[in-house]
This record gives sequence, structure tokens and C-alpha cells, in this order.
Amino acid sequence: MGDSSSYHGDAAAHPAGGPAVVPRLVLAGISKQYPAVKANDDVTLTVAPGEIHAVLGENGAGKSTLMKIIYGAVRPDAGEIRWEGQAVEIASPAAARKLGIGMVFQHFSLFETLTVGENIALALDEPFDLKTLARRIREVSADYGLDIDPQRHVHSLTVGERQRVEIVRCLLQNPRLLIMDEPTSVLTPQAVRKLFETLRRLAAEGCSILYISHKLDEIQELCDTATVMRGGRVTGHVTPREETHASLAQLMVGHSLPDYTRRTHTPGDVLLDVKHLSAASDDPFGTSLDDVSFSVHAGEIFGIAGVSGNGQAELLAALSGEQRGVSADAITICGKPAGKLGAGGRRSLGFGFVPEERLGRGAVPAMTLAENALLTGHRQKMVQSGWIKAGAMRTFAKKCIDAFDVRCGGTEALAQSLSGGNLQKYIVGREILQAPKVLVVAQPTWGVDVGAAAFIRQQLLDLSARGVAILVISEELEELFDICDRIAVLARGRLSPVRVTGETNAEEIGRWMAGLFGGREEGAAPSPEEPAHA
Repeated sequence: MGDSSSYHGDAAAHPAGGPAVVPRLVLAGISKQYPAVKANDDVTLTVAPGEIHAVLGENGAGKSTLMKIIYGAVRPDAGEIRWEGQAVEIASPAAARKLGIGMVFQHFSLFETLTVGENIALALDEPFDLKTLARRIREVSADYGLDIDPQRHVHSLTVGERQRVEIVRCLLQNPRLLIMDEPTSVLTPQAVRKLFETLRRLAAEGCSILYISHKLDEIQELCDTATVMRGGRVTGHVTPREETHASLAQLMVGHSLPDYTRRTHTPGDVLLDVKHLSAASDDPFGTSLDDVSFSVHAGEIFGIAGVSGNGQAELLAALSGEQRGVSADAITICGKPAGKLGAGGRRSLGFGFVPEERLGRGAVPAMTLAENALLTGHRQKMVQSGWIKAGAMRTFAKKCIDAFDVRCGGTEALAQSLSGGNLQKYIVGREILQAPKVLVVAQPTWGVDVGAAAFIRQQLLDLSARGVAILVISEELEELFDICDRIAVLARGRLSPVRVTGETNAEEIGRWMAGLFGGREEGAAPSPEEPAHA
């Protein structure tokens, strides 16, 4: 354990050269039926030693189920798994790890109050002592350029550092196949490059990598081959570097994606004004806001970038009215002081809100789509004299489903039955149909496939063209550069200078995401509306 030399025996098996060898993993005829959907339908996939193999598909295409089958978390109904030439049944994640299969999940499973070493120890299937384990963590992390201190507590780590912990946890078990699920969704551009260096080195040493991502540019840059899935079936096996974004997207969604359309419009009055907003975090591991100021004009999309955990949750709570411990004029909506108003009072001023967490915040999982329409849309003639008008509720929900291409079982479908992309389209649509004057959207397309993401972004562009002031808080830099007029970064609870989107780039924003802006590294406070070339 911890000896990276175990990979070198496979180096000659890399597909770039040498004779053909036995595949690391072969899936043949894999099928999995759930009550309402066939998640995998006769899926075939082959991964060679040392190959970086992408799996592409829309939300609900069957990628996650397939990865869980490979990792032993789900049992297939039919089909065969061959591991290094031998037929196997992978009964559990522990059995997968024993074979040499590791997985880094999209959502990290780390305990905030434990150290890095203690978190890694919890995932090991063999005896250990913390002192020896700490030494091995240091050796392996340094060897792969993933430096991490085993004595640090997880709550003190950045998101990128937390991902390092998950990767090192896998590397300590000498995986021969590493599954990466949306690994760059919360990383800065600099951290993405470092991750790619690590993955390329692992592949060169013979470790196979299954890479799941919606980011087509990353797939083309990193991956040797790709399997494309749609509706639970494989629709193609391609070499990403020989494809275009358009051809990959068409394989994924079955049709070409429209280009974004920006309608000419001139930003108008300030409709959302935040002045010197400071707010203590209720979370012991959260980030307090420190003197945050910005404004959003009518017809403008203002973007705030940043790595999760830098005050985004606190800013959203302050803006939405969930936290009201600020002065009345710290937040102004459509010219009215709103800092002391609750969520309902702010909505009455024309405020709309799409939270980051879809299930549990944006929608109640066990309620129907019609019932979920009532949660924020009750002002749309769904309630009269204290009585809920069920017909009006269903009419609104159907209008949202039809207008925003929500693929579901109708207005009585439970929120929890929808894929992530379809639920997000419903939540965004529910807010837009209420004709807000100000809309705050958190992570509008996080984990959403390219088709749904393109649709949601176009809806936001169309809404801004109608004079709505839109604030987008996102970790997807490409998204912010695609749709925003101006952009800033929230880091460690403070806001960077504001840039016109066309006058900055991903490198500058990436540095700011690390907190390096406006003298921050020397402790000086940035000017929130610093000129673009200050």
C-alpha cells in the first residue's frame, strides 16, 4: 500500500503502443430494470489497461447506474462483467476495491470534524495504525503532486484539497481502475490542470480511468476513447479528439444544440443593490460575509464565481430572506429596502430565487409537481380566501412542464422521480413564469447535461432581454463567461473587483477564486466596483 511502483508493470500495456493485451474491464449485455425505467439496456463497454475512457450522456442516460454496477453498489439483472479476462460478480464496493477498482464520487463523503488521516482510515478494508498511515499518505500524496497534510481537519480544506483526499484514499489501495464522477465540477482552472497531470501519470503507469463528465472540452483534452449513452443504451464508441463539440453533443442528446442567442438590450436601473453586507455564518464550518457590495441592473446578468464554501451559502441566505440579521438598506430590491424582510416580503417586491439544492430546498421530494408549484407560486391565483385552488395549481404546473420541456409523468409526478436536469428545468421555469423583476439563481446547471444546460442558459438570456435583473452564482466558469455581462468572485467571504466579462479571462478569475485579488494576499480590502483595468 502506498507504493506507486505497483503500476509500472502495466506501463507497456498503454494503448499508445505495444502488442494487444487483455482488457482491464469488459461489460457485455449489462441490463438493469427499475420499476419505472430501464436504467441500463444491453450495455457493452471495454476499457484497456492505461486507458482514459470517458462515459458521456444526458441526465438519466444510465451512466450513474452503470458506474454503481462496476463498483459493486448495484447488482445488474443481466449481462457479464469480465475483469482482466476473468468473469466476475462484484457483490459490494469492498469486493470492487479488493479487485482493484476505486471510485471518487461527485459528492465527497468526508467528516468535517475528523482529520485527513482519520477520514482515509475509515475507508480502508485492512488493518492500519494512524502513524504508519500518515506516513503513507504523505508519501503517496507527494509522489503524485497531491500534497495533503494527514493531520489537518477536513473543515479547514478547500474543495480542491478535499478532492485530493478522496483521490489519495483510492491511490493507497493501488487501484487498477479508477472511476472519476464529475471530478472538475467544483475546481478552479488551475486545480483542473493539476488533476489532469495526475490522471495522465496514473494512466501512463497502467491504471485505467473511467471519466464521467458533462464538460466536452475536458473529454476532448483528456480522454483516449469515449462511450456515449442515451436512454440507458450505448449509442456510440468514439475517439473524442476526432469529434467536435457539436458531434459529441448530438450523440448524447440526439440532436444538435442551438447557439446561444443574445438579444440587444441596454441595462437599465439598479434593481438589486447590495451595500456593505456583512453576515456571520450560522455554520461552525461556514464562511462569514465581509463587507460585500455589488449591484445588478435591469436587463443584466451579473455572475459571481467561486469555489463552494467561500460564503456562497451565506450570501444566498442573506439575499433570499432566510437570514435577516442585516440592516434594512444592506439589500435593496427594486428601490425598496429589503434587508429586514422575510422571503415572502421580498417575493412581493418581485424577487425570484432558485436555490442550489434542488431536492429539499427547491422542491419537496415526496410532493407532486403541482404541489411544488404552490410553494413559491401561490400568488399566481392558486389560493383564494385561504383555500387552495387545485385546478389552478395543476394548470400552472402543466404550463411550466410544457414551456420548459420538463420530461416527466405529468403534473402528478413526484419531484423525486425526475432526473436532475428535468427537475432543474421545472424549478427555473416555476420562477420565470412568475415574472420576477429580480432573479437570483444558484448553480443553474450544476450536474445538468449539455442539452438541459443549453436550454436553461438560453432561458436566462431571454429573461434578461426582457429587463429582468439576474444574479447567477455558479462554479461553472464556462457558464458565467457564456451568459454574464459582468463577473466577480467570492473568496473567503469577500468579493473581488468586478469585471466586464469580455475584459477578463479564466486565468484571472481562477487566481481570484484562490483569494488572490486586490491586495487580498497582503490583507488589503478590494474595491467592490473597481474599474475593469484598475
